[in-house]
Amino acid sequence: MEINKASKSKVKADSLYALGSKYDEIGNSKKALTYYENSLKIYQSINEYQKIGDCFNSIGTIYYFKGDYFKTLFFFKESLGWQIKAKNKKGIADILNNIGVIYYSLGNYLKAVEYYRQAIVIQEEIGNRKNVATITENIGAIYSKVKDYPNAMRYINKAYAIFKSINDRKGIAKMLIEIGYISMEKGNFDKAFEDFNQSLKIAVEEKDKQLELEVLSNLGELFYKQSDFQKAQYYFNLCFQYAKEIDNVRYKSVSQIAIGNIFRQLKKDNEAIEKCSTGLKLAEKLGAISVKKDACECLYKSYKYLNNSKLALQYYEKSNAFKDSLKAEEASNRMMNMEFQKQQLMDSIVYVKKRNIIEQKHKEEIQKKEKQRNIIIASLCFMLVVAIGLWSSLNFVRKSKKALSIEKNRSEALLLNILPAEIAEELKQKGSVNARDFSLVSILFTDFKSFTQTAEKMTPHLLVEEINVCFKAFDLISEKYNIEKIKTIGDAYMAAGGIPHPDENSLKNIVLAGLEMQAFVIQRAIENQQYQKPFFEMRLGIHAGPIVAGIVGVKKFQYDVWGDTVNTASRIESNGMVGKVNISESLYHLIKDEECFTFEYRGNIIAKGKGEIAMYFVERNDYTFEDVNSALITENNTF
Repeated sequence: MEINKASKSKVKADSLYALGSKYDEIGNSKKALTYYENSLKIYQSINEYQKIGDCFNSIGTIYYFKGDYFKTLFFFKESLGWQIKAKNKKGIADILNNIGVIYYSLGNYLKAVEYYRQAIVIQEEIGNRKNVATITENIGAIYSKVKDYPNAMRYINKAYAIFKSINDRKGIAKMLIEIGYISMEKGNFDKAFEDFNQSLKIAVEEKDKQLELEVLSNLGELFYKQSDFQKAQYYFNLCFQYAKEIDNVRYKSVSQIAIGNIFRQLKKDNEAIEKCSTGLKLAEKLGAISVKKDACECLYKSYKYLNNSKLALQYYEKSNAFKDSLKAEEASNRMMNMEFQKQQLMDSIVYVKKRNIIEQKHKEEIQKKEKQRNIIIASLCFMLVVAIGLWSSLNFVRKSKKALSIEKNRSEALLLNILPAEIAEELKQKGSVNARDFSLVSILFTDFKSFTQTAEKMTPHLLVEEINVCFKAFDLISEKYNIEKIKTIGDAYMAAGGIPHPDENSLKNIVLAGLEMQAFVIQRAIENQQYQKPFFEMRLGIHAGPIVAGIVGVKKFQYDVWGDTVNTASRIESNGMVGKVNISESLYHLIKDEECFTFEYRGNIIAKGKGEIAMYFVERNDYTFEDVNSALITENNTF
């Protein structure tokens, strides 16, 4: 009876999943997502591991085309876990490749290569030539991005040959884009135009809008490099229109930034700023570092031309920060080192074989022509050389271990200064940290009011010193109340309570910390006024709710949090008042019984992008019920 019930459930789930796939094919992602989620619930109830993994993969793919890379990564990693549980080699290989694509889109090329290499080993093992070609192409694209064109063409030609042999037209079109891109970067514009046009023709015939977007963007870039801005703008505008039609956030962002750069070349810097600002906002939703870098470079040059030195400097610094994150040159060197080590291993095997043959022949000659004395002398010499070699090797290993130990201790100390101890330990053991869901975390934001105007009255040295005084105090307060500092963003400070370990006192503690931070800023302002120095006034907002927490990137590690709770906390701060601690209604209900606080209801406040939110001011109640009762008892005793 149970078997029959499970069978019926599976049939229903399969039907829902098939409907989701149909809606996905015609571009109706909203309905597709609903059907995928409904089928997932049924598959989970009957423990269909492989199908659960397929659902997570399909859901992740929808978020990928929406441009939400962090959600995509979450769903892809969930899918990988279920495919491993199902021992489905093909599913494991496919999802490893998909995760590699996300890291590539985020600009983390080394992490992308790591996943591609794992995927290609499995695909070759199961004999899936098409997927082998796809992953080979992806690795070639990374080499192309870091300008290592010889290695790029080696992988691309290998993938191209496979696609041609199996007559995969879309695969051929992708290869033509990659070959055209390399020709364009080398200055062979006619060859690049020919390749792009061939690819576009196939994309149109196959009705593949995603592929068309990629070709149109490359055609725009081709004409931009030739300073034919009219044609470049035509292709980028077409790319933007198509991207809007299928809601591809990445290409909406890329095309807007490209059009902004065209306006900048045409000395239309105000229009350039408008386009690049729009592109930057979209890129920030994506989290794509390379796209954000391009947007910031465009804004830096435009503001510089308009003699707005302050904003030009701001975007120049942001651009450099993104360049540091990409580390394209280092990625190239490390990937080439992988290739070198692989070649070195192959050469060593060949060398050992040749050496064995030569030594065998030499030994035979010695046995025939030399006397025993010469053999003994040769043997002693050989042993001496080996002994010297071994001693040198051991000495080198000993020194290397000592140096590595020192560097390891230094790295661990630095890591613990950046990350929570539990997260740092997980990172050391696994080489990565899984994102974790928290059902209730409090998020605190601060922001200095009229920061720009106040900063204009101060020298750069005094400005940095004043911010450092405030943030150093905030760090000490955070440590005192056991809340986790997340990051500083310009003049804003962000902290969280209840992570990485849930704590029943975290809600109370973060509000106490917020009140103490406000008290410090107010006292600092009074002191600065006495010496007629500029001072800051601060808004502070706190909200509580569910979040996802984890580590971003593989360089300059940062423990960060995501979710609607973070966005709402930011809105609570921006709708606060100077000198006050503003909290959301949901947090109020969680701490309203704490006797150490008093609350002032503010009513419903309209928050940008959130609609109306009920908010409260909170203050510290220095007299609790225990204090009052104690005072009454003392008073009665006096009488």
